[in-house]
This record gives sequence, structure tokens and C-alpha cells, in this order.
Amino acid sequence: MTSPKYDVVGIGNAIMDVLVSASDETVAALDMPKGSMRLIDEGEADRLYAAMDDTKVTAPGGSVANSIAGLALLGGRSALLGRTRDDEVGRAYAQGLRDTGIHFETAAAKDGAGTGRCLIFVSPDAQRTMNTFLGAGADFTKDDLEEDVIAASAVTYLEGYLYSTPTTKDAFDKAIAIAEAAGRKVALSLSDPFCVEGHLEDFRRIVAEDVDILFANIDEAKMLYGTDDVDEVIKRAAADCDIAAITQGPDGATLVRGDERAFVPAEPLGAVVDTTGAGDQFAAGVLYGLATGDDLARAAKLGALMAGEVISHFGPRPEADVKALAKEAGLL
Repeated sequence: MTSPKYDVVGIGNAIMDVLVSASDETVAALDMPKGSMRLIDEGEADRLYAAMDDTKVTAPGGSVANSIAGLALLGGRSALLGRTRDDEVGRAYAQGLRDTGIHFETAAAKDGAGTGRCLIFVSPDAQRTMNTFLGAGADFTKDDLEEDVIAASAVTYLEGYLYSTPTTKDAFDKAIAIAEAAGRKVALSLSDPFCVEGHLEDFRRIVAEDVDILFANIDEAKMLYGTDDVDEVIKRAAADCDIAAITQGPDGATLVRGDERAFVPAEPLGAVVDTTGAGDQFAAGVLYGLATGDDLARAAKLGALMAGEVISHFGPRPEADVKALAKEAGLL
């Protein structure tokens, strides 16, 4: 097996994140249940975008894309596969990734739905009200896969959100087969409890048979294994996967490999301003830690550092020099 060209290739929804601060009154006036996460159509996306003021922040996103960006900022070699439309948003999305040093060459669609957008209204208490128009990203197919990039990546990281249609499911199956044939590892983010609930049997099969590295928050993991017992969840995840990373929000996170466990507390770098991207950046730190060593405790600490940085400000991407922060903490 040849040395990998990339540490991680992500496969997920290509969505431009648009964030704005909003009062509880504004959220209510726009008919959005506070703290909700919902799928919307293009017309609703246009309506909500028009309601955002000039303080809004944009970043090329999607859950796995955020992780890939964080990995790149730590110094990792990363790539992303995701479908956009050849429109203004899509071109900005692609350029934003490339400016971060990420390989992104998925051909943009010439017709069909526009590039996806996630419109996020952040309340004063840091709660997020998320409205996602999947757009072109939901039309990702196995033909959009870059087989040479997957085969040249140490880890292929799959986004549970993308597992939604027969064509995207086929893309997952093919990506897994390519990675396994090349002797590489497969990682999966369960993404959200509604993803697990909607695809429970498929996710149980994929996790048990194909996933080497699992990322899940405790609610997702409880639903996957059908139990509220945290220790049982961690035990079963460890039995299914080489490595499992189970996050519990302010209660920290646990990485497990066989009988080895590494717990890390949540470590905000200041006041909690916006929790958007916390799980994504935790995954970035863990993946970078695993790519550059075999120490679970170090990987967990890198994940906590990345999550702590991103929740200390507005937006889903790190703003500080996370490589310098990691060096100061003795993690690089």
C-alpha cells in the first residue's frame, strides 16, 4: 500500500453557511422554532436570507466540510467531495475551500437546484436555529466520486446527513468499497438523531461492518444502540469500530479503542458565544491527532481544543491560529 496523499477526504453536503445574530423576538417573527434544525426549500431560503442584516457571516460549510477545513488549519492534508451548482454561491464555495488549502474539484452542476445554504440564526444564549436548503448537494451520486482521491486518502470521512436518497446511498457504498480495496480507513459522522432514526438499520449495518472511526454525540449513539445507558453505548461502539468518539456537549467527550478509553472535558476558550460547528471541529482535531500519531488522549485533547476555540466566537470555523494554540498546549 502506498503512502496516502491526503490524511482525510470528506464526502458530504456542500452547503454555504450563513450566520447572523438574532434576538428571540426576531426568530419568533420569522416563524422559526428556536433551537430547531429543519430542511427548507429554495423559496424559504431566499425569504430568510433577505431577513438577515449586513452583520451576517458566510463560510463554505456542511458538517464534514467544516471538519475538513479545521483539519487543514491544523496542517492536515485534506480533500472534499461535494456537489454544488455552477452559480455565484457555488463558485464562492469552491474558492473558499481552495483558499484554505483543501482539494475540491467536484464538477459543478450546470442545471437543477442551486448550491445549498444553511441559514443560521444565533440567539443571545448561543442557541442555533438552523434552516437548511440542501440544493445541489442532495443530488450527489457515485459518479461525483473521485476514486483516485479516495484511494489516496488515509481516511474517508462520510457525513450522515448526506445518506438520504438511493443515489447518495449508492455513493456511500461505492466510496466504502474504494477505500477498503485500497486498504484505507472509513470514518462516519452520525450527524443528527433524525438521521439515525430515519436510517437505523442501514446505519447499524454500516457501523458494524464498515466503519473504522465513528463520531457521534450521545443522543445519536443512544438511538443507534437502543439504550440510554452511556457505558453500554460506549462499550457497544468500541465493539463495532476500531475507534469511537462519543461527545456529550458540556460534559466532555470519550474516545474508546478496545479497552482503552480517553476522556476529555469540554474546554471553552472564553465565554460560549455560538455552538455552531463544535462537533465538526472536535472531529477535525481528533482526525488530525489520529493521522499524526496513535495516542487517543492527545487526539481527544486536540478535539477539545478545536471545539473550545470555535464556540468562543461567531461562526463554524476556527478564527485563532489553532496550530499555534495546539503547540502552546504541547499537542503538536
